[in-house]
Amino acid sequence: MTEVESRSERLERCLDATGQSPGSAVAHYNLGLAYQRLGRFQEAEQAYERSVELDPTLAEAWVNLGGVRLHGWDFAGCMEASLRAVELRDDLVLAHHNLGQACLYMNDPEGLVRCARRALELDPDHPPSHYYAAVGLLALGELGAAERHLGRAIELGHRPTAEFLRALERAQRDQAADRIDMVEIGGGEAPGKVKED
Repeated sequence: MTEVESRSERLERCLDATGQSPGSAVAHYNLGLAYQRLGRFQEAEQAYERSVELDPTLAEAWVNLGGVRLHGWDFAGCMEASLRAVELRDDLVLAHHNLGQACLYMNDPEGLVRCARRALELDPDHPPSHYYAAVGLLALGELGAAERHLGRAIELGHRPTAEFLRALERAQRDQAADRIDMVEIGGGEAPGKVKED
């Protein structure tokens, strides 16, 4: 029976690997993963930075670098790393997702929708991409499309924030109010009313 490696054992193994092979981009990448799994995001960021310094073509390291920067609220840094990841590997859903998150926090709903749509081209059942497509589309005033993406996100198990649901309800009420047909009676005849001169 094989024993499962604990997170701390994995970290020790990865630290040993970078000590034995300090020029290995993959060793530093794996160290970043170990730190990230322990919630040590600053050390993870440093390991990923070292990884892409050693091998600038390691797209997965760029993706994870974008993710830890996003976690640290460094949206410009997330965007930079995620754009590099997308340039290297346009087929990585998480790269597009992270890039979309940077767009969200940098108040770029068009960019968010573009990234979410690309992620959904790659994985039509990616719950967060459906949800963030809904967020961006609502910000752009595309209520019907936002509702469709939100519905799919919920079907796939994504839980929307209460804040987003309130914004959606406001948009639905506003749209319903705009659809109410009203007839103004001016100088014409109406049932039970004599025509005014």
